[in-house]
Amino acid sequence: MSTDSGTETVTRSRALLALSGAVVVALLVRLVDLGGRIFHWDEGRVGYWILRYHETGEFSYRPIIHGPFLPVVNDYLFAVLPATDFTARLPVALVGGLLPLSVWLFREHLRRDEMVALALFFAANPILVYYSRFMRNDVLVAAFSFVALGFVVRAYDTGRLAYLIPAGVSFATGSAAKENYVVYLACFLGAAFLVFDHRLLARTSAGESARDILFSELPASIRDRLRARGAGSLGYGGVRYAVGVLGGLLAFLAVFVFFYAPRPDLWNALGGSTAVLPVLRAGTVGAVSEMFGSWLGGSHQSHEYLPYLKDFLETFVYGAPVLIVFALVGIVVDRYGVVAGRVRWLVAFATYWGVVSIFGYPLATDIQAPWVVVHAIVPLAVPAAVGAAFVFRSGVQALDAKDTVGVGLAVLVLVASVGGVAAANVDYWNASTDEDKEVLQWAQPENDLKATLDDVERVSAANPGTDVLLYGTHPPDSDETHFYVSNESNPLGGPSWHSRLPLPWYFEGSGVERTSSAPDANVSEVTADAPPVVIAYEWDRTELESELDGYVARQHAFKLWSEDVVVFIDEDALAAANETRG
Repeated sequence: MSTDSGTETVTRSRALLALSGAVVVALLVRLVDLGGRIFHWDEGRVGYWILRYHETGEFSYRPIIHGPFLPVVNDYLFAVLPATDFTARLPVALVGGLLPLSVWLFREHLRRDEMVALALFFAANPILVYYSRFMRNDVLVAAFSFVALGFVVRAYDTGRLAYLIPAGVSFATGSAAKENYVVYLACFLGAAFLVFDHRLLARTSAGESARDILFSELPASIRDRLRARGAGSLGYGGVRYAVGVLGGLLAFLAVFVFFYAPRPDLWNALGGSTAVLPVLRAGTVGAVSEMFGSWLGGSHQSHEYLPYLKDFLETFVYGAPVLIVFALVGIVVDRYGVVAGRVRWLVAFATYWGVVSIFGYPLATDIQAPWVVVHAIVPLAVPAAVGAAFVFRSGVQALDAKDTVGVGLAVLVLVASVGGVAAANVDYWNASTDEDKEVLQWAQPENDLKATLDDVERVSAANPGTDVLLYGTHPPDSDETHFYVSNESNPLGGPSWHSRLPLPWYFEGSGVERTSSAPDANVSEVTADAPPVVIAYEWDRTELESELDGYVARQHAFKLWSEDVVVFIDEDALAAANETRG
C-alpha cells in the first residue's frame, strides 16, 4: 500500500469516526425528554388513528393524514412499548438522529472536513432537531429521500448497481411518509438537468461544440460504461444495467405496496384467503389516485402565495440563521472554484434543489406550517457545510501563517455559530408558547396542560362511570360548533371532533370515558349530574364556574394564541385519586 493510500484510509476512518460522533450527539438531543412537550394538534390527530388501527387491525391510506409510515411503524412499536408521547415520536427521532451517517454516501464528492460539517448541520440545526422530536412526516421524507439520493450517487461512483436496491427501498419508505416525495423526485430531476446544462454551457463557452458533446462524446461515454460493466460486451453491459435498474424499481414497488396496501387485506392476501390483485391495485394505482385526487386535484393549494412565502422565510431566518450564512459562503466559494478549483456538481445540485424548495413549498403546501422549512434546510446544508469547512480551514491556515487577524475572525465566526445553534436548540427544545411562534406551528397547546391531563387520567382510573364532559359551544361571533360530537363511538360523525385535538389521543390511550353536550343545551341541566371532569373553552368559563361548585378550574392555552381551554376537576375526586396513587 502506498503512503498516499494509507493516509487516505486514515483520513477516511477519522471522518467516519467523526460522523459517528455526530450521530451520537444527534440522537442525544432528540431522545432526551422526547415526551416532555404535549402533543401538537396534528400529532394528536394522527396518533388517535394509530391507536384505532392498533385496536382494530383495520387501516387504509387516508391522504389527509399523509402517508402510512407512522401508522404502520407505530402499530408495531405499540405492540412492544406503551403508547406514550415518547414512543409515538421515537421513529422520527431515530431517523433524524441517524441522518448524519448518510453523509458517508457522498464521500467521493466532499472533503473530509465538509463531511463532518454537513453531519453537524444535520445533527444540530434547530429546525431539524425540533421537528425530529415531533410525530410528523417531514423529517422522515426528507431523510429517506436524501439517503436514496446518496445510494444513487454511490451506484454512479462505483458502478455497483446493487446500490439501486437500497435506493429504491429508501425512496419508497420516504414516499410512505408523505406525498411530497413527488416534489423530491421533481427537484432531483430538475437539479440534475440544471447541473448538466451548467456544465454544458461552461464547455461551449470555452469554444467546444455542443453537437460533438451531445451526439458524440456523451454516447461514447455511455457505451464505455456499458462495456466496462459487461466485461467488454456492450450488450451484456446493457443487460446488467437494465437488471440493476429493474432491481431498484422492484425494491421500490415492494416497499410501496407493503406500506400502502390496506390492512388486514394485505395479510389475508399473503395468507391466501383473499385475492392478491385487488390488494396490489389498492396499494399502487389506488393509493396514487387518492394522493393525486386529494393533494394535486384538490383545493389544498388555493391560497395567496406571498403570505406563505413570508411565513416560510420568517421560519427559515429564525430557525436556521447559521446555516443560511454558511450556505451563502459555500455557494460563493464553490461557484468560483475556491475549494476544488472547479464547480462541484453535488454542491450545485444541492443549491438548485434548496433554492427551488424555498420558493416552491409556499406554493405547494396547504397551510402555513414551519415544518416545511425542513425541505429547504436538508439540501442547503450541503453548501453550508462547504462554507463552514472553508471558514475553519481558513482559520487553520491563518494560524499556520501566524495571521492574528485571520485567526480571530475565523474563531469569532465559528464560536458565534456554535453558540447561536446551541442557544436556539435550548430555546426551542420543548417550546410550546407564542414566544417561539416563528418556529412553532399555531396549533400547539402549552405544556402545562399535560400535567392537568395526567390528573384527569388518574381521576378517570378511579371513576366507575363517565369521566369527562366536553362542553359543546359556539365560538364568539361564529356559528361553528366546538367539542360536541353526536356519537362518541364514531368521532367523524361530527360535527366537531377535530376541535378537541389533541385530547382524543390522551383520552383514547388512557381509556377515558367521555361525552359531550350540544351547544344549545341548558347549562344547569348539563351540569346537574356532571362527571368529575368538565372541559370547556375559555369563553364559557364564567357560566360553568357558577354551576360547578367543588371543582377546581385550570385554564391553559389550547393553541399558541387566541384559544384557551378550562379543565374543571372535582376536588374530592382528585384528592381520592391522588390518595390512591400515593
